[in-house]
Amino acid sequence: MYAAGERASHPLGAPSTKRRYLPQAIHLARVPKVTKVFFSVGMTLDGFMAPEGMDMAHAEDPTYKDWLGQWMKLQSWVFPQEFFRKNLKLGEGGETGEDNRILERTFSRTGVSIMGKRMFEGGEKFWPEEAPFHTPVFVLTHQVRSPWVRLGGTTFHFVNDGIESALKQAREVAGGRDIRIAGGANAILQYLNAGLVDEFDIALSPVVFGGGVRLFEGIDRNKVALDLVDAPPSRLVTHLRYTVRKPG
Repeated sequence: MYAAGERASHPLGAPSTKRRYLPQAIHLARVPKVTKVFFSVGMTLDGFMAPEGMDMAHAEDPTYKDWLGQWMKLQSWVFPQEFFRKNLKLGEGGETGEDNRILERTFSRTGVSIMGKRMFEGGEKFWPEEAPFHTPVFVLTHQVRSPWVRLGGTTFHFVNDGIESALKQAREVAGGRDIRIAGGANAILQYLNAGLVDEFDIALSPVVFGGGVRLFEGIDRNKVALDLVDAPPSRLVTHLRYTVRKPG
């Protein structure tokens, strides 16, 4: 029992009034957000990120090994989503469920992207004039080239001195948001094996390619340890979310 006028204390010794919690809440609110490095990609059940034939040599021939049809199957869950249609200016409407929320969340958290030369070469050929990133993008390449400014806020910067230099430059312009390793598989693998990825999402589609570009081909199992965070299913795909454990 408490004497008259005596206030009960919190069982862990914390103040018992909301007012006395306020300074701590303000302090926590001022803690800066830690920028994370992540990737978010689609993968087939047999581990491929891109089908055989999806390369610059066959870019003009989508019937070669049916690479375009195979890629469309892998990405089929994306096309009906409201956010995808809005981002590419394809018109109103679209689905608004969990798949759509995941797409929108991935886009919203991304302050800057990093990609390999091969992904950029394909995109330079096929992306619309208003590229779908709307952020700075750093391209890993040996080519010396001035920044390429596109409509809608996307500027491509070309980095000639390695993945860590690209990451350092990306951190400087991330604006408090996260850094996405957009692809392709080789760029993702370099960052994973270097211990520079914090977390990643895989949209696992019920599709098999039987050949092509494997997402984890060449992974160093001694350097990459994972924890599963979530695996929400949908009608078309299973979303796998992992954090990457740092050594030590």
